[in-house]
Amino acid sequence: MLSRLRILLTLILAFAAGHATAFETRATAAWVYDVTTGTVLMDKNADQALPPASMSKLMTINMLFEALRDGRVTMDTTFAVSTRARQMGGSTMFLQESDRPTVRELLYGMIVNSGNDACVVVAEGLAGTEEAFSQLMTQRAQALGMTQSYFANSSGWPHPDHRMSMRDLGILAKRLILDFPEYYPMFAETSFNYKDRAPANATNRNPLLALGVGADGLKTGHTQEAGFGLVGSAKQGDRRVIFVITGLDTDRARAEESERIVSWAFRQFVERTLATAGTRLAEAPVWMGAAPSVGLVPAADVRLLVPALVQEGTTAEVVFTGPVKAPVRAGDQIGELIVHIPDLPDARVPLVAEADVAAGGFTTRVGTAARKLIAEYLGSAPAS
Repeated sequence: MLSRLRILLTLILAFAAGHATAFETRATAAWVYDVTTGTVLMDKNADQALPPASMSKLMTINMLFEALRDGRVTMDTTFAVSTRARQMGGSTMFLQESDRPTVRELLYGMIVNSGNDACVVVAEGLAGTEEAFSQLMTQRAQALGMTQSYFANSSGWPHPDHRMSMRDLGILAKRLILDFPEYYPMFAETSFNYKDRAPANATNRNPLLALGVGADGLKTGHTQEAGFGLVGSAKQGDRRVIFVITGLDTDRARAEESERIVSWAFRQFVERTLATAGTRLAEAPVWMGAAPSVGLVPAADVRLLVPALVQEGTTAEVVFTGPVKAPVRAGDQIGELIVHIPDLPDARVPLVAEADVAAGGFTTRVGTAARKLIAEYLGSAPAS
């Protein structure tokens, strides 16, 4: 039977009552995520598959990072430049057919210059054709849990079948940051000029990098259909925030909205320890055990992100299926602590058994059986 025990956490109740400032974004779709605590701070149309423009270059970059990690290429590996790559319109790193750019140069060409030509070179170098590479991108995205991502090309060039959701872009950004720490600093580079050919396109378009707000990546995007967007990340102290926005009318609006989101995410929320590891939060009855119950404790400190001025109505409850059948071993997951914080998704924390509970002996089994028979008899006996 599913049991719910409503509990009050002292630390939560000690917070001042008030209201966090809600954020109303001008973006048509947005997703804001606190990496440190795994908390989604904002979700606006985040699962809608939309044209991602050059923000989808992050998937091409991911595919190249994976090739580096697997040893299929090195930073000094050179790729050929096809006529198709050289003829790509839009943003470019000004490649020519006679060039043999290295993987390092191509990464900077995609990250800093947003080079469509660089993307095609990478696609053809890794998969033979851009079409084959696009299929691999889609398959890999699905495997990574990016369920609303479908790629028709490597660059984000407008195509009716080329789509990503803001949540998927956030998942991808998190992967690039956490899984490739040796390469992620490349996203903070502010300029790159391949063979001095790009005087008008040598500067990183990420509007936050020079503002001193802890921004260190990732990728802008713009097409007429998509509007102006940005996958961004910033780190202040021990906290890191990832945000994805799209559908802004101008690059200035994108810059202003990005800075507003970063300020809101860091100033309106604070990380708190709600319970320490090993603290008994509840007890679960044990069936046929040497002890009648077992304590439920978190295996690690419970640190959650909460509004700086916590709203009234913050509650917590312990949920478990009980009674728990003996034997029970210390550390077995028995239930969950569910913390309800207004305007944020519920936080779910595993709770484990505090101690071993052995199976009861003969006397315990006989007594339990007798109590069960009595309860069944009383439940079925007619009322007098």
